[in-house]
Amino acid sequence: MQAEFHHFHSASPFALELGGELPALDLAYQTWGKLNAKKDNVVWICHAFTGSHDVAEWWQGLVGPGKLFNPENNLIVCVNILGSHYGSSGPLTVDPRTGKPYFHSFPDVTIRDVVSSFEILRKELKINRIKTCIGGSLGGQQAVEWAIVNPGLIENLILVATNAVHSPWGIAFNESQRMAIEVDPSWKESQPKAGLEGMKAARATALISYRNYETYQITQARKENTYGSSLRAVSYQRYQGEKLAQRFNAYSYFQLSKMMDSQDVGRNRGGAIAALKLIQSKTLVIGIKSDALFPIVEQEFLAKYIPGASFHVIDSLYGHDGFLIESGLMTKAVRLWQKLQRLEVNPMADFFQALEAKLASHEISQ
Repeated sequence: MQAEFHHFHSASPFALELGGELPALDLAYQTWGKLNAKKDNVVWICHAFTGSHDVAEWWQGLVGPGKLFNPENNLIVCVNILGSHYGSSGPLTVDPRTGKPYFHSFPDVTIRDVVSSFEILRKELKINRIKTCIGGSLGGQQAVEWAIVNPGLIENLILVATNAVHSPWGIAFNESQRMAIEVDPSWKESQPKAGLEGMKAARATALISYRNYETYQITQARKENTYGSSLRAVSYQRYQGEKLAQRFNAYSYFQLSKMMDSQDVGRNRGGAIAALKLIQSKTLVIGIKSDALFPIVEQEFLAKYIPGASFHVIDSLYGHDGFLIESGLMTKAVRLWQKLQRLEVNPMADFFQALEAKLASHEISQ
C-alpha cells in the first residue's frame, strides 16, 4: 500500500484573517490508506515548520504499516500548509492575477488561515469526523486551533510540544531568524533563491532553540586539540543550514516563522483559557522535559484548561526536536493514553483538580 499525492484547487477567492485574500487556493496533500464504510478511521496529521505532506518521510517512526498510525486500518491525511514550500499556495507558486510567482507579494497567513483551508479540503473530501488529529510544534498549533474552530469534528486530539499562545521568547527567536534573512543582500530580489544565505544562518539560530545545552555537550562534544572550523559544533551548524537550503526557500521560511508568532487561540475569543474550554475532543497533551523553545509550562497550561485533558511528559536528550526523534516514547505515551481512555481513567485531570484544591486552601506556598 503506497501513499498517494493529491492536489486540490479552488478558483474561489480565499479570505485571510489579517485582511485581503488569495485569488485562488491550492493545497498539496497526501493520503495513505482507505476510508472505511463507517467513515470513522481518519487520522489527520498536521506538519511542523519545514515539514511537508509526506508524513512518512519526516515522522516515519510513527506512521506506516504496523506503526502507531497504520494505513492498513486508517485513512491518514497530511496537507502541506499555506505558505510552505511543497506545492500549496505560497511565495513560489504563481499568482493567477500576474502569471508570475508571488515572491515578496505573498500575504501574511496565520494559523487560523491554515485551519480555514483545512476545513475547505475536509468538506471536499466529505470527511465529517476525524478519529485522531495530531500535531507537534507548529503542527500542534494548527491542531488545537482546529479543535476550537470546530469542536465536534475531532474525536481524539493529540498535542505535542506546542502551545496555546506563542511566547515572547519564541517570537524573539523567530525575529532573530528573520533578521538574518533580511541582511542577505539578495533578499530584496524577486527570484527563487533570494535570501538563501541568510536562511542558512537563520536555520543555525533555530537549531539552538530546537536542542539545548546538554544535547550539544553530547552530540557535538569537543575533540581534543580542535579549534576553529574543526570544532564539531561549528561544522554541524553550517551543515544544517546547507541541508535546509537544498530543499526549502527563504520566503516560506520567513512567512512560516510569522505564522508561528500568530498563535493566540484567545484572540477575539475572550482569552486563551476561555478558548481552550471550548474543546470537546478527548485530548492528550505531550510535553518534552528538555524543550527550551516550547517549555513544559506551555503544555501544562493546555492540559489544565482543555476539559478532561491528559498530560504526559517525555524525558528526552533532544529538546524540542524530541517530538520528531523519540518515536518509541511517543508511541508508548499514546498507546497508554488510548488504553486509559478505554478504561475511562484520567489521572492527570484528577491531579490538576487536587492541585487547585490545595492552592485554594494555601497548602502549597505561593
